[in-house]
Amino acid sequence: MKSEFVCFLVFALCLVAAFSTSTAAARPVKVRTAVYILNLGKFDVSTGAYTVDFYLSMECDEACAPDFEFMNGRATSIDKLIDEPNSKFYRVQANLAENIDLKQYPFDEHALTITLEDKRQEASDLVFVPDNAQSGVDPKVVLVGWELNGWNATTETHHYAPYDEDYSRFSFALNIRRIVLASVMKTFLPIIFIVIVGLLALLIEERDKLWTRIGINTSALIAAVMFHLNVTSSIPPVGYLTLADKFMMVTYVVLVLSLLSTILMMMHAKRNDAVLEKKIYEISLYGIPLLTVIGYALLFVAF
Repeated sequence: MKSEFVCFLVFALCLVAAFSTSTAAARPVKVRTAVYILNLGKFDVSTGAYTVDFYLSMECDEACAPDFEFMNGRATSIDKLIDEPNSKFYRVQANLAENIDLKQYPFDEHALTITLEDKRQEASDLVFVPDNAQSGVDPKVVLVGWELNGWNATTETHHYAPYDEDYSRFSFALNIRRIVLASVMKTFLPIIFIVIVGLLALLIEERDKLWTRIGINTSALIAAVMFHLNVTSSIPPVGYLTLADKFMMVTYVVLVLSLLSTILMMMHAKRNDAVLEKKIYEISLYGIPLLTVIGYALLFVAF
């Protein structure tokens, strides 16, 4: 009886050990991953491409051998500085790219990401965990024409439907935005002056100066079109309207209405219809500037 009890106890202990081993084997290895950016290269808005130089550290909760690859570009060089069973440390230089959303141009903001996955080990075997304590951006990092607006590190499980496989994906995103003052000075201020010149022509009432007024209207409209072409030449062709495009559409409406009012005044002046000519002058003098303010205000409020 005693020997049977001992055998039963040994059998139970073996079952517990086997269960513990299988549970431990099924548990994925956690890899604490950190990115520290040292330098940023030119950010090309037309292609969404950029270069980045950074440190990459990986700390495992047990011996591991992560074999990662970048999902939004390729590394030009990877130098392994530390190679221990539970710790890996690299210096990486990579050419990466990101999909660019320019709907808010020239006040657009973007996230320059460093996205990686393991080449072979699925999420059931290896999971990346953000290590925010060791991540960051060097204070001397500068991207000309842009402001750095913080960073964040995240992980997700990416599913590949054709292969029915899941992989842990790590992403480090550096948020950037255009310098507001530069955007206003280079994009909106010139157009505002063009509109002001076009609106000043509304003050001209004398019949013998209507040709001068129409000359100002057409010059302002042509200047706006040329400036719009110059502004949009710095960004790639997109299938939607940017904030700058909508701003220019309001500008076109204002300048065309100003031109149309001048043409109507000339038509009624030719017919010696002073009453309608005066009425058109008064409506355009007060109505078009009011419409201009309302149009621009609604544009920025809605956007």
